[in-house]
Amino acid sequence: METIIEFENVNVSFSMREGTVKAVRDVSLSIPKGKVTALVGESGSGKSTLASTLLRMVSAPGKISAKSIQVDGQDVMAMSEKKLRHYRWSEVSMVFQAAQNSLNPVVTIGEQFIETYQAHRKESDKKVIEKRAIELLEYVKLEPKRVLRSYPHELSGGMKQRVMIAFSLLLEPKVVILDEPTTALDVITQDSIFSILQKINDEFGITLLLLSHDIAVVAKVADYLGVMYAGKIVEFDEIYTIFEQPKHPYTQGLLRAVPSLIHDLGKIKPIPGASPNLLDLPSGCPFHPRCEYAMSHCKTIEPELKRSKDGYIPACHLFDHERKEAALTK
Repeated sequence: METIIEFENVNVSFSMREGTVKAVRDVSLSIPKGKVTALVGESGSGKSTLASTLLRMVSAPGKISAKSIQVDGQDVMAMSEKKLRHYRWSEVSMVFQAAQNSLNPVVTIGEQFIETYQAHRKESDKKVIEKRAIELLEYVKLEPKRVLRSYPHELSGGMKQRVMIAFSLLLEPKVVILDEPTTALDVITQDSIFSILQKINDEFGITLLLLSHDIAVVAKVADYLGVMYAGKIVEFDEIYTIFEQPKHPYTQGLLRAVPSLIHDLGKIKPIPGASPNLLDLPSGCPFHPRCEYAMSHCKTIEPELKRSKDGYIPACHLFDHERKEAALTK
């Protein structure tokens, strides 16, 4: 399958007084073109930080190191500041978590559309920009005339989230990153947002990278699913494959913890323990203190996610045999 994003040996670290936080650790992953890929994991797993490397926008004092980060054949790490400015929003855009924090509270939505467009394109005709804004607001099921003259505080949470989705499409990017796009929204509004995202993917063929801590929420729209833990991708496969046959013990734990309307709530089983401290990760596999299948060598050797001719082999010692076979066939 054709890919659009290639992470190769990507690391992100934050130097703190207490030590160095390794938020993303040696991630290598291919994201399919024109599909919806979701990255899930508990808070602090590194999914938002990894996605931010696509824009080279990791907050200080974060530092990115990577062999390469490719987006549609372009190496993001090799871009000049001038090239980056054009690339951001035009090639890859992002809907940040908490839409209300992304909008200027003292400027109308219409003015913000104009400012955003003019910051990245030479087009200065406000009528042309307004026409584009109207088309996008109608597309996300908002009333353009009312919304364009409104200030952010005059819109509901769901409306602001849809405004931000419209902003992300303004310059017709190839990739849109959505960080927790339905946080703090009711279930009906959540469903509406996901329907819009599905429509965007189906009609425009834009690659969507969806970040969430809720593995059940992304099932509605995602084609592929990556599971992150302690800064690494531990499992990556088609969404239905993972839901039907989750392989990594952490993925299994996430699915067991999801409430269901049709199953006995008494069978819900939370993952024991807490997420690891990124300043002081456990030796070996960082999940071993919480894993019911942990073996002696899990405490000393950290497994890696490996590519095979059929996809990826989970980062778990339960699959060491498959990993060896894949290595022999190369």
